[in-house]
Amino acid sequence: MLKLIIEPADGVAPLLALIKSAKRSVEIAIFRFDRKDIETALKAAVARGVKVTALIAFANRGGERGLRQLELRFLAGGIIVARTSDDLIRYHGKYILIDRRVLCVLSFNFTRLDINRSRGFGIVTTNPHWVREAARLFRADCTRAKYATKTDTFVVSPENSRQALDAFLKGAKKELLIYDPKISDKEMLRTLQARAKAGVEIKVIGSVAKRGQIAGHTLGRRLHTRTIIRDRRQAFIGSQSLRTLELDSRRELGLIVQDAKAVRTLIETFESDWAGASSKKESACVKEEALPDEPRDDSPQERAVTAKETERAVQVFTKELNPLTDSVKKAVRKAVAKAGEDVLNDRDVKDTMKKVVKKAVKEAVKEAVQDAQDAQHA
Repeated sequence: MLKLIIEPADGVAPLLALIKSAKRSVEIAIFRFDRKDIETALKAAVARGVKVTALIAFANRGGERGLRQLELRFLAGGIIVARTSDDLIRYHGKYILIDRRVLCVLSFNFTRLDINRSRGFGIVTTNPHWVREAARLFRADCTRAKYATKTDTFVVSPENSRQALDAFLKGAKKELLIYDPKISDKEMLRTLQARAKAGVEIKVIGSVAKRGQIAGHTLGRRLHTRTIIRDRRQAFIGSQSLRTLELDSRRELGLIVQDAKAVRTLIETFESDWAGASSKKESACVKEEALPDEPRDDSPQERAVTAKETERAVQVFTKELNPLTDSVKKAVRKAVAKAGEDVLNDRDVKDTMKKVVKKAVKEAVKEAVQDAQDAQHA
């Protein structure tokens, strides 16, 4: 059995029905959560004797406070709570296991914004291989143990997603239809460019870095799915974008499906969205991922916040730079002690030292920007 969930059309009803169908156990992995109706359904399951276990991310962009409050509410309602490790940048996967026989993998979070106002997809399946793998993954992340996937169609970051998705893209012969908030991984971009040069038609709803032959199109609503339809026969649905962090440094989960009915519905949805999409500039593509409730970049409210945060960032940076300055001074003294003070009179040596420090700072800024982008697309 395989069923497709389409948001915002289907709403929360399919998820509530799954939870209400549980007879023995519910296992749910959570990154974001604000649905009182789902929380009520989980507590009702406990009340009727179902063992409910929630694996909750150690952090998300909104901070730990909301997650910790969720843990306390769950515990008070009799739900078993496990917290993910902090060894990966994010634990971003969203899925539910019902009685270890039904698996629901989602590209969207358990939030009002994602379910009611964003484009998202989910897969409900009884495929025994996927159910078994999801149970192994859930158990491993609850106990902070190592996990290695045993099937290429069960796509887990950082375990096999880069290899599986690269192979999936390379297998395209005629067409790739892609939903992705931000495609930016260099290897994936090279693969897409190679497919385009080979004559594969590629359409992207979302944002594409260094577009070249491939342009991103903006969606009329918020985009919060990662979906790739290949040659109208197979599709990937999951939580990982074709971005380096989501492929290599975060826990993400997706499935590669070939159910004809599900793929056909995905194609129909994509074509409808594509018809209403527009090929605006890259900046517009990036904005579509912003929350509708947040001020836009060009609003006075947003500019005031930016100025305030910039001033604060400079203050923090200046304060944090002091220990770094001491470290640089120590490094210079050590170099002089080994090579002699005459090295400081050599212009080439001075220039090289400046370049080394400048490069280190640039790399630190680059990492900070990448982390910020990661948070934006979480």
